[in-house]
Amino acid sequence: MIKQIIQECDLNTYLLRKSWRGRKMYSYYKAYGLNYPFCQFYTVGEEGILLCLNSTILIVNADIAETQNLALFIQMHQPFRVECNEPVRAMLAQRLSDYQSLHRTTFQLMPDPDDHNFDEAEIEFNPSLEQVYQILQAGFPNLQDYALWLTDTSHRCRHGVSHVLTYRNSTTATIMFDIDNHVLVGQVATLPEARGLGHARMFLRWLAGWLAQFDKTAALYALDIRESFYREIGFQVMDTEYVLERTGQAQDNITKGLLDNGT
Repeated sequence: MIKQIIQECDLNTYLLRKSWRGRKMYSYYKAYGLNYPFCQFYTVGEEGILLCLNSTILIVNADIAETQNLALFIQMHQPFRVECNEPVRAMLAQRLSDYQSLHRTTFQLMPDPDDHNFDEAEIEFNPSLEQVYQILQAGFPNLQDYALWLTDTSHRCRHGVSHVLTYRNSTTATIMFDIDNHVLVGQVATLPEARGLGHARMFLRWLAGWLAQFDKTAALYALDIRESFYREIGFQVMDTEYVLERTGQAQDNITKGLLDNGT
């Protein structure tokens, strides 16, 4: 059974804070609570929790006995992406013919031991969000809805959930959340004219060191198309998994894959 959560006492935040996916779900709860129509939480069976967020569905701790109910729920909402635990994902893939399974790697950001030459003055800790959007749009051509991105990003930043940074006015990254010293980094992009100069590599490794001094563990998600870059710059694999994406749809739309998975 899938039932919407309308009271805070019915949301098991302790369970959410035990995994990266759960922490991501918890970050949206911190930002929006339970009263926004585009951000709704549900119980799944006895202990599972589902978040329906715009064009994404996130699920933790679901039992395989709920697969049929979940498949019906997904078919009704038609999200772009579904993230859930195995073996539920594998069983859903068999039921949802219009979804494909994509491999995703979770990397831990590793500091650069030789970053003494890094100029921290080139970091903008409170950049113009319009400038950030321009960098993201150059990196993700299908990103179209500026108003939606701005509303969500500014809201999350105002509520202390997310933080946006830029480096040399050409590379950007977002701290999507910081929960119990677990930090998820996402929305990484560089302007075309600055690519190949190592800006993203230096910026991310500096960010890893900057967070490490506060005893924080930083991670990011990468689909296979970007996975080799993070291996090459020395980030460590923490986990791998599969996510479901609806076929025949534009990739990297800010309302779909980019905002929620950090790739």
